[in-house]
Amino acid sequence: MAETKRDYYEVLGVAKGATEDELKKAYRKVAKKYHPDMNPGDKEAEAKFKEASEAYKILSDPETRARYDQYGHAAFDPNGGMGGAGFGGFEFNMSDMGDIFGDIFGDMFGGTRSRQSNGPTKGANIKTSVRVKFDEAVFGCQKELELPLKDECVVCHGTGSQPGHNPETCPKCNGKGQVVFTQQSLFGVVRNVQTCPECSGTGKVIKFKCNQCSGTGYVKSKKKIQVVVPAGIDNGQSIRIREKGEPGTNGGGRGDLLVTVLVDRHPQFQRQEYDLFSSEPISFTQAALGGTIEVHTIDGTMEYEIKPGTQTDTKIKLKGKGVPTLRNKNVRGDHYVTLVVQVPDKLTEEQKDILNNFDEASGGNARRSTDSTGNMGFLKKKGKKK
Repeated sequence: MAETKRDYYEVLGVAKGATEDELKKAYRKVAKKYHPDMNPGDKEAEAKFKEASEAYKILSDPETRARYDQYGHAAFDPNGGMGGAGFGGFEFNMSDMGDIFGDIFGDMFGGTRSRQSNGPTKGANIKTSVRVKFDEAVFGCQKELELPLKDECVVCHGTGSQPGHNPETCPKCNGKGQVVFTQQSLFGVVRNVQTCPECSGTGKVIKFKCNQCSGTGYVKSKKKIQVVVPAGIDNGQSIRIREKGEPGTNGGGRGDLLVTVLVDRHPQFQRQEYDLFSSEPISFTQAALGGTIEVHTIDGTMEYEIKPGTQTDTKIKLKGKGVPTLRNKNVRGDHYVTLVVQVPDKLTEEQKDILNNFDEASGGNARRSTDSTGNMGFLKKKGKKK
């Protein structure tokens, strides 16, 4: 008994009413997965690839698809069924798939998909970097870069040919910029399209090259570029400057200049997105009694009122004192400050007496090695003063 063929729509994984683009997309996915070049020696993959190619061959043609939709596989059975009765046999030939493979698998064989390669092409982008200080990244600044950029040759005006001579039509591709070649694959002949190696896709060849630019049509010169660094930019982010990259070909526009910003570290502030973080030392007296302290921010020094009994590692939030956002420099993140109580490590005898008196007045709590909050005491335990 002959093996029953799977439904062609099922093979490609599409619905019966699939559009031409949906069929092509589905076939591309299945065929690339099971292509013999991707699965060397795998007979099962080879069979699935052939099955998918056969399904696409039938369904991509409106006439054969209509036959299949009405009569199924019987429409192409030369030994009977509806094919023998009304339509005649249909012979599947993998060599007929050349145009399909040329479109779908050109990249797998080193070629490109069919397109007019000698049309206007935008120039390549140029990448560089600029280093800025921490506060320059926060508030924005302007930097000047000096880069070697290409400009149209003033002698040949970009043609690449000596004055009095014009580029000629490429004899290899007849000015199309592409060459077509065929390649024998496991299932037949594959038509492939590739950029012409003679003219590099321009469709023109230069016999008499310009002495000024050596036939390139462009000369390099150092140019000064002004880079506006926006307020709030972060380390590693890039600035795009339009049309400051490589010149295009065949009338195409210039590429862009991409400038990566490298931000120096700050000795006091750390940044996380648009928020700033820092620490601020306060004295034991300030922590105990509270009052006004000075806090350093990216805008400068400001006064802040702390409560009596402030513990070390207390965090305060300075709203709107962080980094401006890129979308709106008037909207800023916050600044979080960790207060660190500094304990004196050297005391005079007078200072020791004052602290001992304080300890006695507080019932000895100041001498405990660890208080109820987990903070260490300031003095070691010793005998009472006589």
